[in-house]
Order: sequence, then C-alpha cells, then structure tokens
Amino acid sequence: MSNENNSDEVPAEIISPDIIETKQFEDESKHIYNMEQTFDDLPTLLELEKQKVSQFEEKLKHVLADFQNLSRKTKSDIEYGVNSKINEFMLDFIKIYDDFIRAKEVISESKINADGLNSILKNMESLMQKYNVTPIEALGEIFNPNFHEAISIISDSTLDDDTITKEIRKGYIRHNVTIRPTLVEISKKDDNKK
Repeated sequence: MSNENNSDEVPAEIISPDIIETKQFEDESKHIYNMEQTFDDLPTLLELEKQKVSQFEEKLKHVLADFQNLSRKTKSDIEYGVNSKINEFMLDFIKIYDDFIRAKEVISESKINADGLNSILKNMESLMQKYNVTPIEALGEIFNPNFHEAISIISDSTLDDDTITKEIRKGYIRHNVTIRPTLVEISKKDDNKK
C-alpha cells in the first residue's frame, strides 16, 4: 500500500501552452495600456517638471545673489580693517614725525647743520606719501569740524566768522578719512563794537 500524503514528491502544476500565450498577451496589453496612459500624462508631467526647474532656478539665483553680497561685504570688511590698522599706524608715525619737525626747528635756531635730519624728514614724508597721507590745509580756510578742531577764538571784525587764523598743530587725512584733525584758532566778529 502506498500513502500519497507521505510522498517526497513536490506537486507541480502543469500549464498548457495556451495559458502561457494568454498570460503573455495580458502582460503586453497591460504594458501597452500603461504606455498609452503615460503618453496621455506627458504634457502634465512636463509642466510639473518645468515648474520644478523654475523653482530651482529661483533658488539658485537667490543663493548666487547671497554669495555675491557676502563676497562684497567680506571684501569691504577686510579693506576697512586693513585701512583702520594703517590709519592707526600712521597716526603713531605722525606723532614721531612731529617730534622730528620740532627737533629740526630747535637745531635750526641753534645754527647747527641739520642736513642729516632733513634727509630723515624727507624719507618720512615719502612714506607718508606712499600711504596717501596728506596734510590738511587750514590757514585762511573756513572752519570745518570734519577736518579741524578749534581750541581758541579771537575777535576780528575784518574776517568772516569761523575763519582759521592760526594753525596750532598740523592735521592729516588718508583716503578722505581724517586721521588727525588740525588744531586751529578761529575768528569771530565782535558784535559789541559799533
């Protein structure tokens, strides 16, 4: 007696060639249907992709503009920092230059040869010129608080108000920035005299 349930055989389903052809036809017809549906959806899909591209282009433009702004600001900040340090250095240098000018005046009054000192002053002036440091011309000008600092006032009815009558200490500018204002004496008209 044989027991069919205890068999080691694997049951197999037998498919006829007609069923295989039918299955292939169904698969192909589904594929054709999907392609037709895809062709119908192409304009919609294309429009969606165009919108995505447009959004990415806008984002890219914003990122590029931000980068350019950051680049300009960074360059400006670096230039400002460098110029500030040069201005600080030149202010200290000008104080030493003033000391040499005073020394030259004392030597000249003593009738001592100051040729060596004159050479040093010329070198110092060349350095100042190299860094665009120029003296502020003040004598006879009208007082300007951007360039001058008034430390005394005299009465003079022959001059306009705020005319600079005396330059007490030379001032300097660099690239239109006042490094040190000129200390000046200015005139005021005396209104009490008639």
